[in-house]
Amino acid sequence: MPHPVRPPLTREPLAKRLGRPVQRAIAGRVVAMFNDPAKGERPVARRPDGLFGPQSVAWRVHGDVTGMLVGGVSGLLLQMLHAAVLAGVWDHSNFRADMHGRLRRTARFIAVTTYGGPDEAQATIDRVRRIHEQVVGVLPDGTPYQAADPSLLAWVHVTEATSFLAGWRRYAEPGMSRADQDRYFAEMAVVGEALGADPLPRTLAEARALIEAMRGELRVDERTREVARLILEQPSSSPAAAAARRLTLQAGIDLLPAWARWMHGLDNPLVARPLVRAGTFGMAGAVRWAFETPYRA
Repeated sequence: MPHPVRPPLTREPLAKRLGRPVQRAIAGRVVAMFNDPAKGERPVARRPDGLFGPQSVAWRVHGDVTGMLVGGVSGLLLQMLHAAVLAGVWDHSNFRADMHGRLRRTARFIAVTTYGGPDEAQATIDRVRRIHEQVVGVLPDGTPYQAADPSLLAWVHVTEATSFLAGWRRYAEPGMSRADQDRYFAEMAVVGEALGADPLPRTLAEARALIEAMRGELRVDERTREVARLILEQPSSSPAAAAARRLTLQAGIDLLPAWARWMHGLDNPLVARPLVRAGTFGMAGAVRWAFETPYRA
């Protein structure tokens, strides 16, 4: 009598089941990085009726954790080269004691304005505008500053948008069309305008021109070096987190324009660049796998 044929198994393959705990662990670490449980924060739900919507370039770019982290490092290092922008943070925040908290609040602002509903996004923008109106002071050379100055807001805006897009292009979509790059700046101008930034670039060419026009206002002093040190030397919770952090920081430095690296006195050795980029590609793939999102590169 022939042996009965067993029906095919419908359960997940063993390799996939074994990988689930690893996926959950990576995803959990990423969620914890951007949300403060003490404040009851949870990941922002994606609302199609928000400022942009699922078909926007912003949804695509801002949804990639690795590109945003690398771009965030690069953007911060660019922003602090403007003395008045740096002074507003130096004089009016506790970033030196809570750098992670400041970075998390910035990430949450981006998440809410990108993916949240219209009322939620507007409330977040209004709150940030109120904070900016209270940030006033005097630079070490006696020059007054105010965070609500449209030109300072424009510098913060253009450096963030340029860096986030650069992180996405390098580690997710190297072949991104020029039209989509221009669309990204046009979309980001919606948030920049709501915050009071002026002038606002609405294309990649305009963004590059604005950065070039503002280079004459950039400086490096002891405070610049201190903030850069704090960003680049933050402690990590574990050896694995320390390795990922070092890779992200090196990738962020690598993403900087050469003139900005020179101003900060940061090296970007040609021999190490391929290793940094390969390692960051690997990290990006692992994070996308953890959230089961496609690897676009």
